[in-house]
Parts: sequence; structure tokens; C-alpha cells
Amino acid sequence: MSVDAVGTIRRGRGARKATRQQRDVAMLPALERGLPLTEPMDAEQIARIDAASMDILEEVGVVFRDPVAIADWRKAGADVRDGDRVHLDRALVRDLISTIPESFTYHARNPAHNLPFGKNHSIFVPMTGAPYLRDLDNVRRNPTLDDLANFHKLSHMLPALHSSAHHIVEPYDHPISQRHLRITYSSMKHSDKTFMGMTTSPKNAEDVLDMCAILFGEEFLETHPVVTGNCNGNSPLVWDETMLGAMRAFSRRNQPVLCSPFVLGGANTPASVAPTVAQLNAEALSALAYTQVIRKGAPAIYGHYLSTVSMKSGAPMAGTPEISLMNFMIGQMARYYGVPWRTSNTLGGAKTFDAQAGYESATTLMAVLMAGANYIWHSAGWNEAGMHCSMAKFVVDAEQCAMGYRMAQGIRWDDFDEALRAVRDVGPGGHYLGHPHTLENFQRAFFMPELFDNNSIEQWQAEGSHDINARANAHARTMLKEYEEPRLDPAVNEALLDYIARREREIPAADALNQSY
Repeated sequence: MSVDAVGTIRRGRGARKATRQQRDVAMLPALERGLPLTEPMDAEQIARIDAASMDILEEVGVVFRDPVAIADWRKAGADVRDGDRVHLDRALVRDLISTIPESFTYHARNPAHNLPFGKNHSIFVPMTGAPYLRDLDNVRRNPTLDDLANFHKLSHMLPALHSSAHHIVEPYDHPISQRHLRITYSSMKHSDKTFMGMTTSPKNAEDVLDMCAILFGEEFLETHPVVTGNCNGNSPLVWDETMLGAMRAFSRRNQPVLCSPFVLGGANTPASVAPTVAQLNAEALSALAYTQVIRKGAPAIYGHYLSTVSMKSGAPMAGTPEISLMNFMIGQMARYYGVPWRTSNTLGGAKTFDAQAGYESATTLMAVLMAGANYIWHSAGWNEAGMHCSMAKFVVDAEQCAMGYRMAQGIRWDDFDEALRAVRDVGPGGHYLGHPHTLENFQRAFFMPELFDNNSIEQWQAEGSHDINARANAHARTMLKEYEEPRLDPAVNEALLDYIARREREIPAADALNQSY
């Protein structure tokens, strides 16, 4: 290689190093997909799943373990039998879900972080609900509110993450009955992106929405989605009082709710892909329809949590081919009904951030992108079947989402003619390293991961032989040192803290969810 070429490479490395030193934490816009989707079902097969789901709703029915929901369904004209089993006519279901918005805009505290959502737009949301974390020293332990704050800070700084979510990890240093207040405040305080709201009880959901009204204004909530709730179903074919009460809290105030059957394929569904999707589809449709009984036109999202069960041990599995196939099918069904949909990303059962964790997460990430999911939840940190959130994996997953984002955008053609002129300039046997087109485009031409090591083994050894865990934890430490808080308006901050103080006086500190106060 010529001296000029070596010099150009060194200058390129220097430019990349300077770029890394000036960290870009600007959030990526909502992903606008530019690749064809993977759609394995033809029109006849879609109709077959739809018909099977409607048969389940009409003939088997869905249990709504909630007297308020039963009264609502009777008023809506549903056939209620055996006290709480609701049989839904397919015409009624189709009529109800027809009023769900196919797309809307999420509004963040910082308007620059507003997000178009639905149809061809997707967003990445971190994992939530982990009772343990693997910290920056790679120790598995119970989390605290400070640990949760660190994850919210990282969510704010990682460009591919569009939300700070809510309880990424459970803060064990606060009573369960009051924990939702501090979780919500942490989401609001440490990031100005959109976030999620706790639905662990109807009262908790109401508190979250009251805090959102303080942050955004009650009238603003009436017409602008700002927070997302999640309601899990108990497969097979059951929705319980806690989730339904939380669903009502969100839908009444016109805030989006994920209607998510909790599927353990082969355990609470048939041991087969297509029938599992038929059952899941029926469950999701029943909840989606109920959101419109609560409030016509309220935003709602076709949700699910998908796992398959090992027939050897009964343990949940992630990254399996059947989960990918079901995601492809569910995406087709959601588009068939004209509603946005949610899936789960970067899942895995590995106990450490190892090769298994990487393979499982990469398989799932690729599938959900090609399936066309809109709300891509659990996109960073998930490990050990959700039992812990790994600080190291959190930042690597976020970079993987950025790589997936770039792939899903599709092929750029804007510099095609200019680049072809470079071919003529360089000619046979030359190199492009110093060409003006390369110098102008090298930063965006090919994704350059920060956390993967592509150097020679000699250079890797000279720099300390650090594996991905060590590099990622060091990266997370640096990011947390560089974090700058997006300050809340002082009056709003004071009002939020006053609300929390009042509710903590009203809600007895207890190791149980608040259902009464």
C-alpha cells in the first residue's frame, strides 16, 4: 500500500476518533421502514386465522374477571354467560376495532422528540420489569431507585432508544405500594423522551395519568398521546380485574394501551404455530374491542408477549424460529385489521451477557424488524428471561437497534450518481480512501459500531484484551459521567413532588400493590 493510502487511513481513523469524542446523543427519528416486510401468509391463510379467531370469540368466549367490564359488555350488546364469560359476535368486534386509530403521534416533554407512530413507523423501547440487574461491575443484585435513574439516563442518551419506558428495573429501596410514583417521576425527570406508565393496579394507573396531567396539562392529554400503558392478558382467554381497571384509566383519558396476551407457546396455547396465533389473535381482539367500549377512538395497540416453552423442562425460550414465524403472522393480522402493533425485542434466556444472549437477541431483532412491528418493546438490557437487566447488554442492544434501524431504512440512492463519478476518477487499480466522495460520505456510508472490536488481535491485546462486557460497562460509565439532565420546568417539578408527597401520605407504605387508596 502506498504512503498516501496509509496516511489517508490514519487521517480517517483520527477523524473517527474525534467524532467519537464528540458523542452524538441526538435521538434518531421514528424509524420509517424502507424494506419489504416478511409476510409468509397469503390472503386465504390470513382469512383462515381471522375466521378461527372469530369462532373462538363467538363460540368459546373470553373471561373478563371484572364486574365493571361485564356491565360494559352487556351494555354494548355482548352475550355474557356463566357470570363472566363474554361471547363476542364478529360483527360487533369488527365494528368496535374499526374506530382504533391506525396511526398517531407520541408527544414528548421535548417537542423535538415527538414521534409519528403506526403504519410504516416504528420505535424502540427499553426492557422493563427486571427484579435484578447486572451492574457496572457485572454483579447480579437487587436494584435501587438510583439504578433505575441510571437506566433512564442511558435511555435519554442512546440515540436509537425512543422512550425511557418505566420500571426498567424494580427499585427495591421503596415500598411496593408507593413505588409507581417514584418510577414515574424518574422517567419524567431524567429524560425528555416519551415514556411508559405503570399499570400494576387501577389506582397506580390513575396516579400516573394525574402526574402526566401535571407535566403536560389535562386538556393536552385529551387530544395528545403522551404515555403508554400495558395490559397483559392471562392466556388462555382471560383478562383480569387489575389489568382491565388500568386499561379503563388509560383509555378514558385517551392514552394508548398495549393489549398484550401473555403467550407461553405450548403451555397456555396449542403446541403449534398457526393455532397459537389464532388464539392470541382472539385474545388481543377482545381487549382491543373493549378499549373502544370504554372510549370510542381511543388509541390502542395490538400487543403480545411471545415465548415458547421447552418441552424438556417447561422453561420459556427466546430466539426460536417459531417465535419469528409468529411475529411475521401477527404483523400481517394487525395490518389486516388496520391497527398498530407491539412486539418484544432482544429477548434471551442466557444468565450472562454471552454468545447465547447475543444470538437470541440478534435473531429476535431481525425478525421483529422484518415483521414490521411498530412498538418494539424490550429493546435493551433483557437477559435471563427478563429476570435481570444488564447494564452492559443495555448499551450494546441499543447499538444493535441503531444498526437494525439503518438496515430497515433500506438502500440510499441520493449519492448514486456522485459515487459513480468516483469510479471514473479512480479507475482500475486505484483506491477511494482519499477521494472527495469518500471523505464526504465515510461517516454515513457504512455503520461503524463503537462497542464491537474489529482491530487486529495484536492491537486488541495491546489495549488490554477487553471483551464486550468490559467495553460495554466502560462505555456506560463514560456516558453516565457525560449525562446532562434535561431540566423540568421548576413549577412543574414542584407540582410533581407535591403530588408524590401527598400520595405517599395517603397510601400506606406496604409490600403490596395499592388497590384501595
